[in-house]
Amino acid sequence: MAGTNGVVVVGCGPTGLLLAGDLAQAGVPVTVLEKRPPGISNLTRAFALHARTLEQLDMRGLADELESLGRPMTRLGLFDGLTLDLSGLPTRFPHVLVIPQYEVERVLQRRAREAGAEFRYEAEVTTLTQDASGVTVLGRGMEPLRAAYVVGADGMRSAVREAVGLPFPGRSVIRSVVLADVRLSEDPPDLLTAGTTGDAFALLIPFGDGYHRVVGWHRSHDVPDDAPLDLAEIQEIVRTALGRDYGMRDPRWLSRFHSDERQAPSYRAGRVFLAGDAAHVHSPAGGQGMNTGLQDAANLSWKLAAVLQGRAAPSLLDTYNTERHPVGRTVLRSSGTLIRLAMANRPWTRALRSTLTTLATNFPALRRRALHQVTGLAYSYGPGPLTGKRAPDIPLPGNTRLYEALRRGNFVLLTQGPHEAADRPHLTTSEWGGPTTLLIRPDGYIAWAAKSPSPTKLEEALLAHMGPPDHPTRTS
Repeated sequence: MAGTNGVVVVGCGPTGLLLAGDLAQAGVPVTVLEKRPPGISNLTRAFALHARTLEQLDMRGLADELESLGRPMTRLGLFDGLTLDLSGLPTRFPHVLVIPQYEVERVLQRRAREAGAEFRYEAEVTTLTQDASGVTVLGRGMEPLRAAYVVGADGMRSAVREAVGLPFPGRSVIRSVVLADVRLSEDPPDLLTAGTTGDAFALLIPFGDGYHRVVGWHRSHDVPDDAPLDLAEIQEIVRTALGRDYGMRDPRWLSRFHSDERQAPSYRAGRVFLAGDAAHVHSPAGGQGMNTGLQDAANLSWKLAAVLQGRAAPSLLDTYNTERHPVGRTVLRSSGTLIRLAMANRPWTRALRSTLTTLATNFPALRRRALHQVTGLAYSYGPGPLTGKRAPDIPLPGNTRLYEALRRGNFVLLTQGPHEAADRPHLTTSEWGGPTTLLIRPDGYIAWAAKSPSPTKLEEALLAHMGPPDHPTRTS
């Protein structure tokens, strides 16, 4: 049985893979458990990386590779002709990157393996037992594992969430959504082609291998997930929503699913954490699912590493729930609003949609706020003008920038000139031209800010956020 100085991550999707890679790169022993056989499946639903997620991936040196594998889209169409222009976003990534989830998983899995994460497949978790020093993980197809902490990133039907007794309240927002991978005889007009009539909606997304993923729904086809599905039903839905089916043919995969809105009341139960779809699920509107899970992982990973390596008190882990739970709740509400507006078929709901479209079209501030929320740039973890806010990718001396400096997994201290702070092994320092001294967290958010602080004040801030310079490595 393994010792209690590491982390067990349950689930080999994007959330679990990013978390495992971060922990392994930080030197934390990590084991990934996955109940499926080895291999990356192309039967995935997520196809979009938003700007803030791309920034997080840039902090790990992965964004440029993923950009080369996907296709950027600078305009995001919603309904009633409302289009959000992403080209002016204040980021290195002013677009949505259309890329299949399996490509993201492949890159993240390679990184985690190269960093030393251990993978165990066909291992299905059934029981978790916690005590003061760790968690024992039991399951089918696996030997008992002992770890300091466990993270459930095992999806909507999370065995980890069930094992610790956390409820998953909510409801189905839309039933009998259909998925298919098909070839098209005609090219759609846009990279991402979407349409809605109130009674139906459809979305066409290219795989890049000659196939398109179709996502569709029709109000009259409210049937169970296991009801038979054929190409004719898919074609009918697409023609209703888009006016034509673009010569749809040769399906290689067909499926139904229902879209739920659910959120665990807490993302933590003792030494067990939930992330991604295990913690929250919502409608696919806005393409925020995979993005929210990846940002959960980015928030949690550095905190686990800091606590396990003795650089922070265990109470730091409480901030994962206090910071990420409100974000999950907001995403659930915003995506739910989008899907309900897209499905609107009553006169008053269509009038409301038309009014909101007019407001967003005529008021740039409202449109910008919606755009920053969908892309993840708007979220912050603090009420102050700087503390808790997203740090932009600040240019630094030596022809580098902040997000490159964050690739070491360290805090980054930006000062206006030479400083007298004690050296710390997990701190990267640099001068910059701004008016404020900034301490940036490993996930790219501002931990502390002050104008011209004294050496004493600076040292106090470093001590508060990073612990003493010479800390003992310990397990918690």
